[in-house]
Amino acid sequence: MDISDIVWQKSSFSGDRDECVELGNLPGEIAIRESDTPETIVKTAPAKLKTFLLGIKTGEFST
Repeated sequence: MDISDIVWQKSSFSGDRDECVELGNLPGEIAIRESDTPETIVKTAPAKLKTFLLGIKTGEFST
C-alpha cells in the first residue's frame, strides 16, 4: 500500500478544525500525522500505539 492510498481518520471531537491528529491503517501498522502538516507521517505497531494511549490515559506522562 502506498502512503497516498491511506484513508485518514480524525476524532469527531475535532470538528472542522485543521489542528488535529489523524490516524490511518497500513498493513500491520498505524500511520499518524497532524492535519496541518500532512506530509510528516509517523508509523508504529498497533500494540505500541495502544500502550502509548493507555499511558496517556493513566497519566504516565504527566509532570
